[in-house]
Amino acid sequence: MSKRALIFGGMVLGLVWALAIVWLPQQLDLPFIPAPVALPSALVAPGVVMLLLIGRLAQRRFFDDDLIDGQSPAPATGASVDQRVLTNTAEQIVLALAIWPFVANSLGGAVVLALGFGFAVARVLFWIGYHISPPLRSLGFAATFYPTIVAAICSVLAWMG
Repeated sequence: MSKRALIFGGMVLGLVWALAIVWLPQQLDLPFIPAPVALPSALVAPGVVMLLLIGRLAQRRFFDDDLIDGQSPAPATGASVDQRVLTNTAEQIVLALAIWPFVANSLGGAVVLALGFGFAVARVLFWIGYHISPPLRSLGFAATFYPTIVAAICSVLAWMG
């Protein structure tokens, strides 16, 4: 399978994941969770993933003489992959912080809780996929990015009436 086909497959699966993450909580008969309660809770799982990434890089730096003084990791190493995953995860969390409050207020707390759990699962898939083969990161990337975008679109539509 070509790289583009593999990446496209990951993108399609990520879109299916996004639609499920946003749609399913709205269909289930879940108790109402106010946005001020749901939003901080939704950010715990992404925060744990960020903690794991930072911890893994710190561990690599401590035990690697080439990294211990804060140098950039050499290209094509496990440390460079972890650094790229950490950077992209930070970008995704900033995007979530900008959009999820609106989602929590317009679609409800259950959706934003699903977004948080889904974010953590998708980031782990991104991290593992990137280490196995860079094109495999596409599923984890799409499954992190697309739910935020789908939720934003659904929120705007709900807000517009």
